[in-house]
Amino acid sequence: MKNIFFISMMAILLVACQSKPRETLVSISTPYGEIIVKLYDSTANHRENFVKLADKGYFNGTLFHRVIRNFMIQGGDPGSKNALPGALLGEGDTNYTVPFEYVPSYLHKRGAFAAARESDDVNPSKASSASQFYIVQGKVFTNEELDAVELKVERRTKQYILMDLLKKEGKEDELKAFRQMADSRDTANIRLIINKYRNAVEAQYMRTKPFKLTEEQRRVYTTVGGTPHLDGAYTVFGEVVSGMEIVDQIAAVETDKNDRPIQDIRMTIKVLKEK
Repeated sequence: MKNIFFISMMAILLVACQSKPRETLVSISTPYGEIIVKLYDSTANHRENFVKLADKGYFNGTLFHRVIRNFMIQGGDPGSKNALPGALLGEGDTNYTVPFEYVPSYLHKRGAFAAARESDDVNPSKASSASQFYIVQGKVFTNEELDAVELKVERRTKQYILMDLLKKEGKEDELKAFRQMADSRDTANIRLIINKYRNAVEAQYMRTKPFKLTEEQRRVYTTVGGTPHLDGAYTVFGEVVSGMEIVDQIAAVETDKNDRPIQDIRMTIKVLKEK
């Protein structure tokens, strides 16, 4: 009887061990130190793609080419490996994208690890860059600031809806003019065009589930901090588990007008043993 009990307990423990989710860790080595990132199982396509590229050495020698204090640090552009000083970076990538993998509980909190992508006007499906990624530094918000974030996201969403509407209706000249206004942040004229198409834009906006921060999001962003306006728009597929002080140091470096660090910050990425 004792042997049967022992065997049963061993079987239960074996099953428990086998069912335990694996933990994929990657190391990002920089001149400032090492950042350890945990990749999520729930965003398996992004995890597997990142691991595949890292195992090939794809990221080694690339730069953190876009750095904005209190926002994020971005890297993974293959064209940054041999880039001349001051060159504009951020256009390099693989020859494929990764489908959007949105998990509502994965917020853009401080330390979030996410995939970069092209904007909604050319990428409405929100497909991710296969190689470019960013790490959120962010900041702590007040509830009043989060109210303003909701309004900012609403305005941005309506702009993309309008551009899509103009494109579908073949109004290329008006679309070109609107894009120029958006680039120059000409809010007065942007408002005039949006008002011209208000009914159509509002109807579509209400069908897109308007952006509204939950109580949990507000709790996280008023305590831990992050970049709330990116939630639901980009795939978060991991988080920093060690080395946020390195992210802070990189985010504080001097940059040029294109947000590229004046002194190159190269990285080496390797996959650590999965636990």
